[in-house]
Amino acid sequence: MWKPLGLAILLIFAVRSDARAPLDREPVIAGVRVFYGPGSGFDTIDEELIGRASRRIDMTAYVLSDPRVIDALSRAVGRGVRLRLYLDPGENSSRANARDSKLGALLRTQGVEARVKSSAGDLMHLKSYQVDGRWLRSGSANFSFSGEARQDNDIVIIDNAEFAGAYVRHFDEIWTRRDNSKFAP
Repeated sequence: MWKPLGLAILLIFAVRSDARAPLDREPVIAGVRVFYGPGSGFDTIDEELIGRASRRIDMTAYVLSDPRVIDALSRAVGRGVRLRLYLDPGENSSRANARDSKLGALLRTQGVEARVKSSAGDLMHLKSYQVDGRWLRSGSANFSFSGEARQDNDIVIIDNAEFAGAYVRHFDEIWTRRDNSKFAP
């Protein structure tokens, strides 16, 4: 009886780490802030975090229409921050192509690269970005006025290079899909 039990325990520890359940594969860390909105200051979190950027921002945006977020991104690019935006085609295309829109102006700025997921596939539904390989922002809140000022949403900020790096690796994978289209001003 003890031999089969011992063998079972040994096999449990011998299983490769990628065979574990998703919650068990990811490390547990500190440095996480969770915000719920709408509420006092919820709509300024993205402006503040983007304002900390000094080198690079990689953003996936299902919706990118909040003028405050777009202005914060523009200011970051003005400071020399490299910006890559990966957008959903249905939610951002008309705003991006409008000559007088803030988003269109941002996308035409030197130092900004933008790609749009193929419209033939599923939604690009992420609402996330990384700043300088240090901070990762995720959550349910779109980068829109209603998403940050009116709707029940959350924003999760993780201050951890490992998690920011994991996001960059995923971002690079979706950024290089063959069926993406580049935004051409």
